[in-house]
Amino acid sequence: MPILPGCYIMKDSNEQIIYVGKAKNLKARVKSYFTGAHNLKTTKLVSEIKDLEYVVTNSEQESLILEINLIKEHRPKYNIVFMDDKTYPYIEITNTMPPEIKVVRTKQVKGRLFGPYPNVKSARDTARLLQLLFPMGRIEPIPNFYEEIGFKIIEANNAFNYNEQVKIITKFLKGDIKEVVNYLSEAMQHYSNILMFERAASLRDNIEHIKTTTEKQIISLNDYKDRDIIGIAYDGEDIALQILFMRSGSIIDQFQKVFSYVGKPDEFILSYLSQYYENHLPDELLFDNTFNENELKAIFGSIAIIPKIGDKYKVANLAHKNAIIDLEKHIMLYRDKQQEVIKALDELKELLNLKSNHLIEVFDNSQLFGTAPISAMVVFKNGRFEKKLYRKYHVKNSKQDDYEAMREVIYRRYQRVLKEGLNKPSLILVDGGKGQLNAAQDVLDSLYLDVKVAGLKKNNKHQLESLIYEGNEIKLKDFKGIYRLLAQLSDEVHRYAISFHRQTRKKEASKSILDKVKGLGPKRQRSLLKKYNSIEAIKLASEEELKELGIPKNVILNLKEVLS
Repeated sequence: MPILPGCYIMKDSNEQIIYVGKAKNLKARVKSYFTGAHNLKTTKLVSEIKDLEYVVTNSEQESLILEINLIKEHRPKYNIVFMDDKTYPYIEITNTMPPEIKVVRTKQVKGRLFGPYPNVKSARDTARLLQLLFPMGRIEPIPNFYEEIGFKIIEANNAFNYNEQVKIITKFLKGDIKEVVNYLSEAMQHYSNILMFERAASLRDNIEHIKTTTEKQIISLNDYKDRDIIGIAYDGEDIALQILFMRSGSIIDQFQKVFSYVGKPDEFILSYLSQYYENHLPDELLFDNTFNENELKAIFGSIAIIPKIGDKYKVANLAHKNAIIDLEKHIMLYRDKQQEVIKALDELKELLNLKSNHLIEVFDNSQLFGTAPISAMVVFKNGRFEKKLYRKYHVKNSKQDDYEAMREVIYRRYQRVLKEGLNKPSLILVDGGKGQLNAAQDVLDSLYLDVKVAGLKKNNKHQLESLIYEGNEIKLKDFKGIYRLLAQLSDEVHRYAISFHRQTRKKEASKSILDKVKGLGPKRQRSLLKKYNSIEAIKLASEEELKELGIPKNVILNLKEVLS
C-alpha cells in the first residue's frame, strides 16, 4: 500500500463495495482499521472486509472529489449516512450581459463552469472576491475598496469592456492567479503600512482562499464528457492495466487488472483492449504515452488520444502512475508467494528424494453412482499451474470402479507421453490412498516408465491428511510448507474434475436415446420428433412412414434395433 493520497474501496465476500474512504496517506489510513480499538460500526465494517482496492490521486483535494463521486455511484452501505445527493460547488460565469459570477451546485447551466471545489467556503469567498474586484455593472450597497484594486487590474490589461474582464476572470479561475494575487498583496502591504489592519487581514484571508480554491484539480474535467483514461505498466512477465472511468467529466470508478502476457506487451494489450471495447465505447479514450498513437487510431479511430499537455495529460499520467503501483504491488505479493512455493517444492524434493521437481502432474476421478465417470489432470510446472496443459478424460471401461478408472486414465496419459515423446513428469500425484496409488504404479511399471508416484490421502472430512509414498504414509502436519503446496494442488485438481463432471452430467442428461442411432443426425431427429409425439410412437411407425421422412433404409434398421 503506497504512502500517497487517494481513495480506498472496501468490498465484502460478495464483491460488493461496502465502504469508500479518502486518505492523505493510504497506507497509514488503511492500517488504522486493523490496529487498535474501534467503535461498534467500524468493528462491524472491518469484520465484513474481504477485499480492498485503492486509487492513487495527486493530492488530498483530488481524493475528496473522487470519494464523493465513488460514493454517489456505488452507494456503499457504510457510507449511506453521508449521502444526501449534495455535490461540490462550481463557479459559473453566466452568458448574460452583463455577465454574473455565481456559485452553483448543478451542472445544468448555460454559462461557463469552473471547479468543482471541495472547500465550499473558499469557493464562495473567491466568487465574492471576484464580484467585488470586477462588479461589471453590479452596485454594492456599501463602499467597496476592492473595486479600486480591480480597476488597477483592468487598467493594466486595457480591459474596459465586459468580455475582456471575463477573460481575466477565466484566466484566474483556470489557475493563473499570479497577477491578481500580486495586486492583492500590494494592497495588503499598503493597508498594513497605513495601519488599516482589518483591511490588510481581510486581503490576507482572500489570498489564502484563492490559493485553496484554485489548487489544480484533475479528477474532474469541465467538458462533462464520458471518457476512459487508460494507463499501463509492464515488465518481462506481467502487464498492469488501470482504467479510470470518467462520466460527465468526473471519475466515478476504476478497473484494474494484472495479467501475464505472450509476445510483445504492446501488441498483447492492444488485442485485449480491442476485445474489451468491442461492444461499447465512451466519447473519448485517453491513453498514457506508453502507447503508439498510430496503432491506437487504427483500432479506435479519432476518439483515441494521447494527450501531451494540460489536464488530460495529467489525468492520463495518473492512470499510468496507478498502473505502476499495481504492478509493483503484484510483484511484491507474487514474489513472496512464489518464494514460499519454491521453498515447499525444494522441501518436497528432499522429502521424497526426487531428482527434480519442475513438473508435477496430478489426477483425480469423479463420478456419481457410475454416471458420467470422468478423470482430470492438472499440471504444475516450474512453480505455476499450466492450464494449457490440463487434460480431461471420459472414463470408457470402468464405470464404478475407482481403481480401474485410475488404471485406465494413467495408461492413456502415459502411453501417449511415450508415443509422442512428451516431457515426463518429475512426480505424479493421484487423489486417493493405497488403492489408487497401487493402480497407478502397476500401469507405470507395465509401461517401463520410471516416474515417482504418490497418493494424496484425505480424512473423513475430505481434507488432505497425509502423503502415501513407496509404501509409507507421511503425515503432513509436521511439514506445513509441503502441506500448503499439496493442498493447493489437491484443491485445483478437484475443482477441475468437479467442473468437468458437472458439464458431462449436464450433457448426458440432455441426451436422447435417438443419439445412439447410427446415421440419425440432429436434422433427422427433429423430423421424427415433429411428426411423432413420443419415442413409443416412433417405435410403432412403419418402415414406409419413416422412408417418407427421408430416412434411409439402413438408418431405419439401426433405429428399430436401438428402440427394440
